[in-house]
Order: sequence, then structure tokens, then C-alpha cells
Amino acid sequence: MPSTREIRRRIRSVRNLAQITRAMEMVSASKMRRAQRNVLATRPYADRLRDVMSSLMARTSGARKGTLLEIRPEVKTVGVIVITPDRGLAGSLVANILRRTARFVLDEREKGRQVKVLAIGKKGRDFLSRSGQDLLAEVTKLGDYPKLADVLGVSTNVIEGFLKGEFDEAYIIYSQFVNTLVQRPAVRRILPVEAEQNATPAKGSDFNYEPDQDVVLNDLLPRFAEVQIYQAVLESIASEHSARMVAMRNATDNAKDLRRELTLTYNKTRQANITKEVSEIASGAAALADS
Repeated sequence: MPSTREIRRRIRSVRNLAQITRAMEMVSASKMRRAQRNVLATRPYADRLRDVMSSLMARTSGARKGTLLEIRPEVKTVGVIVITPDRGLAGSLVANILRRTARFVLDEREKGRQVKVLAIGKKGRDFLSRSGQDLLAEVTKLGDYPKLADVLGVSTNVIEGFLKGEFDEAYIIYSQFVNTLVQRPAVRRILPVEAEQNATPAKGSDFNYEPDQDVVLNDLLPRFAEVQIYQAVLESIASEHSARMVAMRNATDNAKDLRRELTLTYNKTRQANITKEVSEIASGAAALADS
């Protein structure tokens, strides 16, 4: 049985750890609220842009070859953007994304396709480097509140790579923010751009596009891909802070439970030591009386 001194040392360590995790929980909660506002603020814009793109693609009938709408008959190379946090301590969030990425890469290779990866975040970059993947580009230290310009480098690499034929399809793997307690790893295809199913021009609306619909559509296609990537980054950041807040709360609760158990053990050990000392004193007094 450990001594009371060792138990007191462990109680102090657990108490300090609980204070740290409690502070991290409060910081993550503050960042999470702002990250959630950013996600909810950009979703209507992304949804509306998707509606406009679908309406334009339903109206136009121009050539798709050489644009971001080109569907290639044979897919040989796939590009994938993996979005992960820069830091850990977020529960199973990072492991879920990396597990989904590994499964995606294996599935594509079983189909005979080559996979080229672009990493956003240190955790994904380190995992892809260790596993020997073909890493085209990496972006780290985006911060908690990135702007659209911060992800334009990755967006440009994906768009130009698709137009140059370096890969035939492009996907995003990220953590989709559902709510504070639920974050799901998601895979979305961003290139080639495809219209929503059953997309038709809105009834009762008649828009004039200058110079014409095909030109407007071709100009909007890169912006649409950029917005999708940016939206996925914001979703991942909101998921990260939510997962870290929950993880730190669980860690704080576990530390408090452990502290209570250690305190109980300390009291039992101290009581046993006192009882032992009293018994020794009584035995010594009895021995002196007999002598």
C-alpha cells in the first residue's frame, strides 16, 4: 500500500491537472461559440451559391470539356484534400478523420487509381508523411478564424491540377459539424462540379447574364470550388473546438473522480496507520506493566 506522502503527492498532481483541463475547456468553449457563428454565417451563402450554380448549369448547354464541369470517362488519378487540426487533445476527432482518409485511399487504390493528397493541418500532414503518401501541398497554422484568402493556395492547386489533367477527380475529407456533441468525418467530391439533382431554373424569375450565361458560369466555377473548401475548413475548426471542449470536460470530471478516490484511500491509509500506532503503544504499555 502506498504511503500517505505518496498519496498526497498524487492528489496534488490530479488537482493541478483538473485545473488545467478546466481552463482548456473554458478556452475551447469560447472559441467554439465564435467558430459556430462563422459556420452558420457562411452556410446560407454556400447554399445560395450552389443554387445559382445549379440553375446556371440547367440553363446552359455549352461545351463542358476543358472546364471544371468535365466528367472524364476514365478516372486514373484522384486528388484529395485532408483537413485536420494542428493540435491534439480533441478526443477521437483526429483519429476518425485519419481512419476515414486511410479507408478512402485504400478504396481508390483497389480501383486502380493513383491518389495525390493535399494536407491542411499538422495532424493530417504528419500522418500522410509517415504513411508515405504522395503529398502535393500542405498548409498549417491557419489559426482559429481563417479567411478565404488563407486557403486560396490549396484551392488554386486543386483547380489548376484538375484543368491540367494531373488528376481526374478531387475530394475533400473533413469533420462535418453537426452540433456540440456530434462531429462526423465526411467525404465530398468537389471536382468535377455537378449540379443538384433535378435542378431547374427557378419559376417566376428571368435573369439577364452579361456577357452571357456560359461566361458567367465559367467564372463562377472556381469561386464555387474555393467556397466549398473554405466551408469545409470552417466546419473542421468548429468541430475541433467542440470536440476539445467535450474532451476537456470529461478529463476534468475524471480527474475529480480520481481525486475523490485518492482522498478516500488517503483517509483509510491514515486511519490504518493511526490504529497501528495506537496498538503498538498499547502493546508497549502492557509489556511495561507486566515487567
